[in-house]
Amino acid sequence: MAAEMTLVKPISKFSTSSPKFSNPRCAKFTSVKMSSTSPPTTKTSSAKPSKKAAKSVIKETLLAPRFYTTDFDEMEALFNTEINKNLNQSEFEALLQEFKTDYNQTHFVRNKEFKEAADKIQGPLRKIFVEFLERSCTAEFSGFLLYKELGRRLKKTNPVVAEIFSLMSRDEARHAGFLNKGLSDFNLALDLGFLTKARKYTFFKPKFIFYATYLSEKIGYWRYITIYRHLKENPECQCYPIFKYFENWCQDENRHGDFFSALLKAQPQFLNDWKAKLWSRFFCLSVYVTMYLNDCQRTDFYEGIGLNTKEFDMHVIIETNRTTARIFPAVLDVENPVFKRRLDRMVEINQKLIAAGESQDIPLVKNLKRLPLIAALASELLATYLMPPIESGSVDFAESEPQLVY
Repeated sequence: MAAEMTLVKPISKFSTSSPKFSNPRCAKFTSVKMSSTSPPTTKTSSAKPSKKAAKSVIKETLLAPRFYTTDFDEMEALFNTEINKNLNQSEFEALLQEFKTDYNQTHFVRNKEFKEAADKIQGPLRKIFVEFLERSCTAEFSGFLLYKELGRRLKKTNPVVAEIFSLMSRDEARHAGFLNKGLSDFNLALDLGFLTKARKYTFFKPKFIFYATYLSEKIGYWRYITIYRHLKENPECQCYPIFKYFENWCQDENRHGDFFSALLKAQPQFLNDWKAKLWSRFFCLSVYVTMYLNDCQRTDFYEGIGLNTKEFDMHVIIETNRTTARIFPAVLDVENPVFKRRLDRMVEINQKLIAAGESQDIPLVKNLKRLPLIAALASELLATYLMPPIESGSVDFAESEPQLVY
């Protein structure tokens, strides 16, 4: 595992108590059947859509995470051992051995329980589960594409780092394939080849890739492990077996995050000045707000597995922020009650924005309604960003080996 950073000063607000979620009643799977890609059918309609047809609908309606690309020439320069003397090759070699061990090589094995459970999920919750699988599969596949290309491009410059990226792409491909198999339980499938060619790619400079991907991997860890622990304590809410795999699955996310922590330490210019503090806070805000707004549009999913959406999200945000404080030079004060109030205000504004966009008004009227709402959302984002931050990470190495976050 990558060595963790020491903290410049302890963050006294961070407690170590276990989270307690209010436990809404788990969804009952006795609703009228609803197709995941079409309106409910009547009793006289017995034809089922073909998988091919379902694929085409998914392509058109999927709300998915972005695909990323970067400046690969700059990446090669950053990991050139002759140019960058801060590279700790021994740490990267230790990480490489960790990835080669491939702890989850035989973990993602399906059984008949998957299809049986999927058949029991009916009504609106079925549609929500399909969307969960679609979004998760696309996010994992996005990571696969980025890591695979980095592994290919860095092969000559830094073979050790390149191989780690290739092994991380292995993990992401395995996750994406497992999730896509889950879609087959609902008689659907994502055409990943089509996504590779058809989706637009967002360009991020290498340092932004480091910030964003570190946060993405660590927040993924905390989401997965929190859901796993909740369902272990509340087995009556375990409506689909994929969640049983989250305990080992999240360790892949954690290892990936540790690797990006090592990458950031090898580039101290991304951590040790005022610009790094501003960018660190910006990416924390972007990731946390995006997750909160997205999840608050999908409360039925979390209630379906017995979670309170906002409590779950705040727990994930707080734990991710504590982990991030070990490496980022500054983080948001997410345990300040004002932070939560601002998030909830953004949810309200976002709901009004969605309603305005879905109204039957002409485009001009829609835009006029949306303008003050966009301004209000931007104002809340800026006010949250300008809240006094918590000074945190250091580029000093910890003396002892870190313990696995688990």
